[in-house]
Amino acid sequence: MKSIRPHTRARGFTLIEIMVVVAILGILAALVVPKIMGRPDEARIVAARQDIAAIRQALNLYRLDNQRYPTTEQGLQALVEKPASGPIPGNWKTGGYLERLPKDPWGAPYQYLNPGLRGEVDIYSLGADGAAGGAGNDADIGSWEI
Repeated sequence: MKSIRPHTRARGFTLIEIMVVVAILGILAALVVPKIMGRPDEARIVAARQDIAAIRQALNLYRLDNQRYPTTEQGLQALVEKPASGPIPGNWKTGGYLERLPKDPWGAPYQYLNPGLRGEVDIYSLGADGAAGGAGNDADIGSWEI
């Protein structure tokens, strides 16, 4: 006996349906991608501000112990290693004030001035371009903003 089956047709997507889905995905990508692409730059700026705030706190502890901030020549390295050049800190904390000096989010060392141009001391990053001044992502980020 022969089995009778109804003739079924394989179903799939038509070319029009596929083109509509691709167009919708393209429109969504055009709206979302520009917003996401700016996020890494914003994250780097936030990270630099957080690093500067942490360095500023370590400098304040250094000052509490030694009645002065490190000189520009001693630099931020004075927070990690006891300075060998004058003025030698008398109450430098064993182990230092920072475990290590962070680099800015663009891979450059943070800058330090004592006395500062915009505050008692200045801690700053030169931004994405690594040059003084600039705007947007290239702008300097400093302790004077915090």
